[in-house]
Amino acid sequence: QVQLVESGGGLVQAGGSLRLSCVASGSIFRVNAMGWYRQALGEQRELVAHISRDGSINYADAVKGRFTISRDNAKNTLYLQMNSLLSEDTAVYSCTANVQTYLGRNDYWGQGTQVTVSS
Repeated sequence: QVQLVESGGGLVQAGGSLRLSCVASGSIFRVNAMGWYRQALGEQRELVAHISRDGSINYADAVKGRFTISRDNAKNTLYLQMNSLLSEDTAVYSCTANVQTYLGRNDYWGQGTQVTVSS
């Protein structure tokens, strides 16, 4: 079994910063690609940023230049540094990871962490 646990969300003023973390734990052989998604109230979930195991990165246009995704493979941990936050960044942020276990490869999701940006 694999668990993903996010942390670092909270309430911040517009223009401020937050750093999200996501730790993968359990019977893990290898963590492959990881990513951050967000879902605002009444909206569909959308990709924020994605990073492969070797460090290839993609960002949503809405966060380019403001958010930075990174990972620590030794710690099975994913990060999202969010700067210059806007009210439209308010959402539940969830991490996902493609994980190799003894049962095979599967995608796992965390429970999400709320980010609220006040204007």
